[in-house]
Amino acid sequence: MGKFIRLQKGFDINLAGKANLKLSTTSQPETFSIKPTDFHGIYMPKVVVNEGNSVKAGDVLFHDKKNEKIRFTAPVSGEVVEVKRGEKRKLLEVKVLADKTIEHTSFTKYTVSEINSLTRDKAQQQMLESGVWVNLVQRPFGIVADPAETPKSIFVSAFDSHPLAPDYGFLFKGKEQAFQIGLDILKKFTTGQVHVNVHSEREISNVFSQAKGVELNKFSGPHPSGCVGVQIHHIDPVNKGTIVWTINPLGVIQIGRLFLHGIYDASRIVALAGSEVKDPQYYKTYTGASIKKFVENNLKSEHVRYISGNVLTGTRIDKDGHLGFFDHMVTVIPEGDQFEFLGWIKPSAKKLSFGRAWGLFSFLNAKSEFVLDSNTRGEPRAFVQTGVFEKVTPMDILPTYLLKAIIAEDFDDMEALGIYEVIEEDLALCEFVDVSKHHVQEIVREGIDLLVNA
Repeated sequence: MGKFIRLQKGFDINLAGKANLKLSTTSQPETFSIKPTDFHGIYMPKVVVNEGNSVKAGDVLFHDKKNEKIRFTAPVSGEVVEVKRGEKRKLLEVKVLADKTIEHTSFTKYTVSEINSLTRDKAQQQMLESGVWVNLVQRPFGIVADPAETPKSIFVSAFDSHPLAPDYGFLFKGKEQAFQIGLDILKKFTTGQVHVNVHSEREISNVFSQAKGVELNKFSGPHPSGCVGVQIHHIDPVNKGTIVWTINPLGVIQIGRLFLHGIYDASRIVALAGSEVKDPQYYKTYTGASIKKFVENNLKSEHVRYISGNVLTGTRIDKDGHLGFFDHMVTVIPEGDQFEFLGWIKPSAKKLSFGRAWGLFSFLNAKSEFVLDSNTRGEPRAFVQTGVFEKVTPMDILPTYLLKAIIAEDFDDMEALGIYEVIEEDLALCEFVDVSKHHVQEIVREGIDLLVNA
C-alpha cells in the first residue's frame, strides 16, 4: 500500500499564461536536435554521424566515449544538417532536418506474455541500442543511469508542480498500455519497489491510477512537491553507497512502445505557456523540436525570453532554438533587461514575493496570476543568512550550510549536509527567494561535479 506524504514547506509561483487544454494543428517543425548538455555524467560524447548523412528515428547520433553502450539516437528520420561544437570542440548539439514521413529503425517486438518472461539482460540490451535508456537518471548526482548498477528502487513522479507546468493527464491520455508495459520492464531492474507518485489534490489520470505492480504514493503541498528528489527523500532516501533511479512518465511510455511496437517512438505533446503567448496551448511533436513554428505569430511582443522548460529550472534558448530532451514545455516571459527605479523597494501588489519584509504586497493577492519578467532586481552579493531557504525546502537538510560547504569545497560537510540527496531542481526555489542573488543551481552542480571527479 502506498504512502501519503503531506508537505508544508515550499512555495507555488502562480504565473499568468497557463496552457489551455487544447491540441494545436500547427505543422511540424523542420529541425530537431539532441544536445549532450541535457545529460550529466557523460564522459565525452563521440559523434558517429557526419553532416549530410541520412538517419532513421532510433539511429545512433553519438555515444558516451567512456561507455559506448550508452547511445543517443535520432528522434526523427531525415538528414543530419549540423554537428554544432563550442569551445575546445565541445559537442553542443546534433541537428536533424526531418522527413515529412518519419521512418523508424526496427527493433524486436514482443507480445505481453513474452515481455513478462523477458530477462533483464535482453531488456537492457534493447533499451541501450534504441536510446531510450538515457531517460533513466541515477541518484545521487542526477547522471545517466549506469547499466552495471542495480538500484534499490525506481521513482516516477506523475505530476509536475513547477510554474505553468503542463497537465500530465492531458499529456499522457490514452497511454495506459504503454505505461504499464514500461513499468513491467523497469521492475526487472530493481530488487525493490517501483514508486509512482501522484498529487492527492489533483485529478489522477487513469494512466497512473490503474498502474499495477507498483507503489502508488500520494503527495500534497506546494512546489517542490512534484520534484522526484523530494519524493525520494520522504519515501526511500538516498545515502552514500546507495542508488535509486528516476524516470519521467514519457520515458516509461517510450520503453513500453519500444517493446510493444519495436520502434523508438520519440513523439510527445508539449505545452507552450507564459504571459507573452497570445494563445497558450499544446502541440504534438517529437523530442528536441525547434520552437519556431510554435511561437510564430503567437506572441504579444517580440522583447521576450524563450525558455525550454519552466522558469525555475529551464534553459534559455533562441526563437529558433530546440526543446531540451526532458522538457515538456516552452515558456515565454518578458525579457527583464530594463532598469527599474527603486527596484524591489517600491511597493507594488503586482510583484510576487515569498516574504512580506520587502514592501511587496503580493500576499494580499495570493491567488492571483502574476506577470513576471527575467529581471533579478539585483546582482550577486554577500551570502546573507535569512533562514528563508529552509522555509521552501521540504527536506531534512540545511540548504544554507550545504551551499556554503560547496563554495568552501569542504567534502566532509557536503556529504554530512545532504549533497547525495539533491540535484539542481530540488533547490531551485532557494534561488528564487535568495536575497543574495546567487546562482544556487549552478553551485549545487559544481558541488556534485567535485564529488564525482574527486
